Amino acid sequence: MTDKKWEDMTPEEKRAQRLDRWLNNYGNKFASEEAEKAYKTRVQRLIDVYNVEEPDRVPVNLPVGNLPLKMYGISTRTGIYDYEKALEATTKFNEEYGEELEYTAAPFIIPGRVLDLLDYKIYAWPGHGIAEDGTSWQYIEGEYMTADEYDDFILDPSDFWIRKYMPRVFGTLEPMKMFQPFTNITENVHVMQFMPLAMPPVQEMLQKLLDVGKEYQKMMETMMKAGGGASSFSGFMGGGFAKVPFDTIGDTLRGTTGIMGDMFRRPEKLLKALDVVADLTISTILNSPNIANMTTVMYPLHKGADGWMSQEAFDTFYWPPMKKVMNAFIKEGLMQTLFAEGSYNTRLEHVNDFPRGAVTWYFDRTDMSQAKKILGKDCCLQGNVPSSMIVTGTPEETKEYCRNLIETVGKGGGFILSSGTVSDNPKLENIQAMMAAVREYGFYKK
Repeated sequence: MTDKKWEDMTPEEKRAQRLDRWLNNYGNKFASEEAEKAYKTRVQRLIDVYNVEEPDRVPVNLPVGNLPLKMYGISTRTGIYDYEKALEATTKFNEEYGEELEYTAAPFIIPGRVLDLLDYKIYAWPGHGIAEDGTSWQYIEGEYMTADEYDDFILDPSDFWIRKYMPRVFGTLEPMKMFQPFTNITENVHVMQFMPLAMPPVQEMLQKLLDVGKEYQKMMETMMKAGGGASSFSGFMGGGFAKVPFDTIGDTLRGTTGIMGDMFRRPEKLLKALDVVADLTISTILNSPNIANMTTVMYPLHKGADGWMSQEAFDTFYWPPMKKVMNAFIKEGLMQTLFAEGSYNTRLEHVNDFPRGAVTWYFDRTDMSQAKKILGKDCCLQGNVPSSMIVTGTPEETKEYCRNLIETVGKGGGFILSSGTVSDNPKLENIQAMMAAVREYGFYKK
């Protein structure tokens, strides 16, 4: 590796150093020499495809989802409320199928009791708005910032978030509306602004926040039991999570109806707000305590898909703020993984603006052959085995679909086989068929 100081490195050198840390497990010890060898084989395979090169074999990202819970008789609700049972189910799954699938399942715990304590209003979850054994999440569309609040948000987004947005989406935090802007505290006389702390609703809020901390502590203690040395079945690299600025405003604040109207009624305000969100997103990731060990930033692309907006609107409102965020991270050696939900067939000619190896496109329903032709020289491609096939199809059709992807999109490397997205209730035999297809068709001849 280079001996240059970090600030003197090129983006490519920074990326290489981040990948090397990942390959060497960030200095952590392995459970055994065999585990180390297997881990490095799999990580190097992924590094090769991220760099748009040919590995020894096509990597695969299996859509296991909630299967470990289902197989061992645990409802989705139990999985997010009883951490011990969730861990027990994933441990059993790994013991029985980990070697065959080259996969280590971990309980993706969204602590249900924390959501209860906070009175989270913009999602439904099992037993809270949806069936106890239903899907993991259901977003509740709404207008959580009004059109006349753009100026407040642009002027001081943190104050807007603390005293307006969060009290709206977390019922427990509603007493935060009693406080004045904390930037008003400039002299000792302003200490009076803490007077709301004497009010019973505020004290009750603070007690619930302490309970939230205790619940997270309980969850973390359970998760620590899953340790014990690095697994040879490497998961995909760790990193940051970001949203496209347009999606942050459209999902989180204005809602779909609101932001679609804003593009026509108040485009200048929207563009200003998008730039503010872009800067906040950049700052959040680059100032993360774990930034030195990050290798990638993952984005779910919600509202840029085919049919959501015209190409002109995409080129004006969606893509430029997104590029600003991505370029800031690419400069720091962070690879970008873009989960393009829906189809991006009409966007493919407009999105290849980044250095080779800097971006992975994870496609849901996009034409993978076209994506390979247009993006494949510069970008790693991932996807798009239909989730419906994984849930309702047969092993034979799943394996055949995977074979076709491997032999077309996988040609020359730079391809990760995976489903278009992870669905609830996948069939084990279809996941096994994906792995079988990789073993039978996925090796490259050197």
